Amino acid sequence: MVKVAVLGYGTVGSGIVEVIKTNQDMVDKKAGDEIDVKYILDLRDFLGDPYENLVVHDVEVILNDPEVLVIAEAMGGVEPAYTFTKRALSAGKSVCTSNKELVAKHGAELLELARANKCNYMFEASVGGGIPIIRPLNASLTPERVDGITGILNGTTNYILTKMEKEGSDFDTVLKEAQEKGYAERNPEADVEGYDACRKIAILSSLIYGKNVNFEHIYTEGITKITTNDFAYAKKAGYTIKLLAMSKEVDGKYFAMVTPCMINAQNPLYFVNDVFNGILVHGNTLGNTMYYGAGAGKLPTASAVVSDIIDCVKHLGKTVFCFWDKEELTLSSMDDSVKRFFVRVKDADFAKAKEVFGDVEEIDAQIAGEKGFFTNAMSEKAFKEKSAQVGEIISRIRVEE
Repeated sequence: MVKVAVLGYGTVGSGIVEVIKTNQDMVDKKAGDEIDVKYILDLRDFLGDPYENLVVHDVEVILNDPEVLVIAEAMGGVEPAYTFTKRALSAGKSVCTSNKELVAKHGAELLELARANKCNYMFEASVGGGIPIIRPLNASLTPERVDGITGILNGTTNYILTKMEKEGSDFDTVLKEAQEKGYAERNPEADVEGYDACRKIAILSSLIYGKNVNFEHIYTEGITKITTNDFAYAKKAGYTIKLLAMSKEVDGKYFAMVTPCMINAQNPLYFVNDVFNGILVHGNTLGNTMYYGAGAGKLPTASAVVSDIIDCVKHLGKTVFCFWDKEELTLSSMDDSVKRFFVRVKDADFAKAKEVFGDVEEIDAQIAGEKGFFTNAMSEKAFKEKSAQVGEIISRIRVEE
C-alpha cells in the first residue's frame, strides 16, 4: 500500500481525492499497488465532509511521515507551494501538481532536485487540464524533433471569443456572463490578458527544446481589444479569431508568443470552441498531431494529477526522464517574427495603406467609415515601420496559417 497526501483541498484538491475514491479499483490496478490517501493539508476544517478525518493543518505532519511517498500539490501560487515541494523532493517524496505558476517559474530546478533524490516531479495537469500533453511530449514523441506547438490553452478566453463570434456580443458583456457562470474569475486579468496561456506555453516550450524558457520573456497580448467588428471582418473572410499560444523554431531561431490570431478552417484549431482547449504539435517527420479536450475544471484536472500519482507509484525509487534542463533558451526578438496581418484603417487612410503595404487583400464587411485588409507576410519590424506611415491603424490582428 502506498500512502499519498494532498496539499490543498479546494476545487482541484478535492477532485483528486474524489477521482481516487471513485475509481479506486482501476487506480490500484493501473498503479500495481493500493493507493491510499493518508492526509489532506488545508488551513480550514471540513465538518461533514466524508474525508474530514484526513485533514491536517501542519505540513510537518506530512513531510516527516516516512509512509508518505507521493504528494499531490494543489495549492496554487508560488508560495508556500514552492517551499513545500522542495522539502518533499529533498526527502525523496515524489510530487505531482497542477500548479502552472510554480512549474513555469521553477520547473527545471524542481526536476533537477527530483533526479538528485531518485523521485519524481510530475505536472501533467499544469497544461491543458485533462488533456494528455506533457506525457506525449516526454514519451510518445521522443523520436521527433518537435519544432512547433500552437495551442488554445485558456478556456475562459476561448469561451469569450466563441460567444462574441456566435452571438455578436461585445467583450464586456460576454466577460460578465462568463463570470456569472464560473468560467472567469472575479479578477479575470490572468486569463484575458494572456498571462495564464503564457505560463503554459513556457512549460511546453521548455519541454520541446530541452532548455528553460522564461515566461517573462514571452511576448504576451490578451483579447481585451478584440471587437465585434473584428469578428465581422473575420466571418466575411472565412476566418475566426482565437487566442493562440505559440512556440516555433524557424531556421535556428526560437519564437514564443501569446496573441489573438485569425485562423481559417484549414487549421484544426478553428473548430475548438467554448471552454475547450486544443494543442497542435508539429514534429519534423511526423507532421501535425492534435490534442483536444477539457482544459480545466475540477475532475478533468484532478484526473490528470491522479495519472501522475499512478506513474509515480509505478516508478518508486527511480526518476522518469524529463527533457528540461536549467540552461536558459534565448528567444529571438519579436521583430524577426514573420506573419501576415489583418489591418483596419479609416476610409481616408486606405489609399495610403495600399501604397505603403503594396498588394493587399481587401475585405468588405460593410462597416461604415473604415476598410479592412490582409497584408502579405512580413516581419513584425517591417509591419511597425509601414504602420507608422499610414496614419491611424484602428486595429491589427496577426494571421496564423
